[in-house]
Amino acid sequence: MIKKKPLIGITGSRRKGENLRDGLEVMNDLSFEAYWVDDAECIIAAGGIPVFLPLSLDPEEFIPRLDGILMSGGADIDPRQYGAEPAPELESIEPIRDEFELKLLKEAYESELPIAGICRGLQILNVYAGGTLFQDIPTHSVRDQPPLSCVHKVTFDDGSILAELYGRSMEVNSLHHQSIAKLGDGFIAAGIADDQGIEAIEHCELPILAVQWHPEMLITRDSDPLFRWLIEHSSENL
Repeated sequence: MIKKKPLIGITGSRRKGENLRDGLEVMNDLSFEAYWVDDAECIIAAGGIPVFLPLSLDPEEFIPRLDGILMSGGADIDPRQYGAEPAPELESIEPIRDEFELKLLKEAYESELPIAGICRGLQILNVYAGGTLFQDIPTHSVRDQPPLSCVHKVTFDDGSILAELYGRSMEVNSLHHQSIAKLGDGFIAAGIADDQGIEAIEHCELPILAVQWHPEMLITRDSDPLFRWLIEHSSENL
């Protein structure tokens, strides 16, 4: 008998056809939704089935059918979501994605679904929990090297789940230009960079872990413990 695999919802972004290379000009004003294949392949490698979540869906309708959530990376969060005005360094925002993901997290929290967050995923989790962000940390944005390049160290808090998964410390990539300022309610800062920036968080009560780097882009991605943790916890109620 084939073992049942957990269904993991993956968030994505919405773009216009004009952003597609070699796209038809007559389709420039049409919308498409994009999801990074790396995220899906990591879920598959860890033993789950990825499910892409269109932004037009009502989270109330699909959350009961999912076993876990991967909050993926992407554009900046609109700072008005955490009570701040946009800074000049703010990059592209996707208000429709912000609203969708905040509604998704409300439903996922209530259902106590396991959640893993990556980069923007960490940031939207923090904002949902009442936290804030630094809108621009240029020293964190290392975009002149391949995404698999490890450029700084993260040290994990003793006794944290992430320390159990990754050990005392690890080298990571760094593509983000925003990071946590005020930590959201219910979270602990489980991973810290050398400059004391928060690189990983975990919830004190709910099955939620999130990291600021991109494990799905590292050479260790197919065995990365974050994805294994998500699949293991998402499989508990199958």
